Amino acid sequence: MSSRRLIFSTLFTAAVVWGRSNLKYRATSNVYDACINANDIALTFDDGPYIYLRSISDQFTAVGAKATFFFNGNNWDCIYNSDRIGDMKYAFAAGHMIGSHTWSHADLTALSTAQINDAMFRMEEALSRILGIRPGFMRPPYGDYNSNIQSIAAARGQSLALWDWDTGDADGNTTAESEAVYNDVANAKVKNALILEHETEETTANTLVPFALKLFQSKGYNLVTMAECLGVDPYQAIGVAQTQSSSWTCDGTPDPGAACGGSIVCQTGTPVFSSTAASGPTATKN
Repeated sequence: MSSRRLIFSTLFTAAVVWGRSNLKYRATSNVYDACINANDIALTFDDGPYIYLRSISDQFTAVGAKATFFFNGNNWDCIYNSDRIGDMKYAFAAGHMIGSHTWSHADLTALSTAQINDAMFRMEEALSRILGIRPGFMRPPYGDYNSNIQSIAAARGQSLALWDWDTGDADGNTTAESEAVYNDVANAKVKNALILEHETEETTANTLVPFALKLFQSKGYNLVTMAECLGVDPYQAIGVAQTQSSSWTCDGTPDPGAACGGSIVCQTGTPVFSSTAASGPTATKN
């Protein structure tokens, strides 16, 4: 059964091998659906990287705010397209937080253990290659997860990222309806808020983002990353980006909404991470 809207506090079983983060390897992952720090609002954007990423990044930067982006590898676009690589590097350099939204946006609760690992592996590999990071957070598509997904995320060193307010921008809400969600947050004078938007919606980039930035800053809220509003590190490790090669492709990987299997071999190991220099692959295949 899927679980939502709760925070799991579990015993830490081992430290992250990279030694940099306070996100720990656990028997079951932490699940965050709300901020902790007072007066913080985290605006989070799913389903990219897409054509509006740089614009959203610039709008936050212009007002001294930070955003959080949960990327897919092969959903609205291929993460290895040159424009998407450039936009990701641009947003990361601007100090915005980057997390995993899995490779193809498949419903993880419908997948096998090998398929879940593959969906996480491929996204981790892309983030390691392009940005030189190991993500500390994974947002499960649709916000759906179960105990098996928690265990797999824990083994991969990641917490699950949910939300407590949803603009409905990708679910058919009008601009006015989405703006009403922001107004509800502000008028309720909440202690904090963790809000879901989608980077792939033009109205979100062009209308909702400027509306939200102006509204929340006028109310005195701090617009911060999800990790900042929780008081934790966003990444397991930060290393160096790798040199692009012909292996950086979405060809032969799961299509949007699909999973490995059949002619697409599931990869369940640990992707290459370059701390200072490139090294060989360590992926395992099932």
